Amino acid sequence: MLNKCMVIGHLGRDPEMRYTANGSAVTTFSVATSRRYTSNGEQREETEWFNVVTWNRLAETCAQYLQKGRLVYVEGRLQTRSWDDQATGQKRYRTELIAEEVKFLGGGRDGGGGGGGGFAPGMAVGPDREGDIDPDDLPF
Repeated sequence: MLNKCMVIGHLGRDPEMRYTANGSAVTTFSVATSRRYTSNGEQREETEWFNVVTWNRLAETCAQYLQKGRLVYVEGRLQTRSWDDQATGQKRYRTELIAEEVKFLGGGRDGGGGGGGGFAPGMAVGPDREGDIDPDDLPF
């Protein structure tokens, strides 16, 4: 079976990094992709948002070098997790892209370069295979 997702898009917010109880780094950020199409002779655009999760060294690198608006390539697998909402008691679901590789493709939406620290646009970061973390270990 195959569970592989590849996305190129812009970060919708700055990455947020945390540490699990056992000390593993985890960084989350959102990536927006857009597609343009014509419907009834009218140009339209729709945007799809992906919630990305990175772990360990990849998480630390993404937290250090990525920022809102940055163009990235993310490759990984889709995973849906569920929890019970404490306020309402409802079952909640969230589908996330668990990144195995992240490439920094360019600067912000203005196309500016940069990446600092020796990271050039297009430089691959990952894969990080230092062991999978159980989603129950997440502090959020």
